[in-house]
Amino acid sequence: MKASQSRRAGATSAYLLALLMLVSAVAHFLTTEAYAPLIPEFIPLLAANWTAGLAEGAIGLALLRKQWRSVGGYGFALLMLAFLPLHIWDLLRVEPFLGSTWAAALRLAFQLFLIFIGWQLGRSSAQADEG
Repeated sequence: MKASQSRRAGATSAYLLALLMLVSAVAHFLTTEAYAPLIPEFIPLLAANWTAGLAEGAIGLALLRKQWRSVGGYGFALLMLAFLPLHIWDLLRVEPFLGSTWAAALRLAFQLFLIFIGWQLGRSSAQADEG
């Protein structure tokens, strides 16, 4: 892949992840109760939603700026990594959030893919900043 195509693909990925993060951030503030089944009872619902919403909003904004894209990519990967225990917990429940163990397993696999995408975006953006 040519360098210009690679940069374009990276920018497109960044914008898609930014959109995902910004929409998710707003959803955490507007539909707090929708996230309740995803949050273990020992974690305060409002605190979890506000923390996740603020983190997702900051990451989304960072992904929009070329100068901050590497931070946004790494931040996205780390946030997805932080959410990983919740996905594992959900997979092990009698009734997973998505309704079946199979769906929860697919969601967990997708979470691993998102971690990889964020890490690659952070790495490629950092290399582009250097060169």
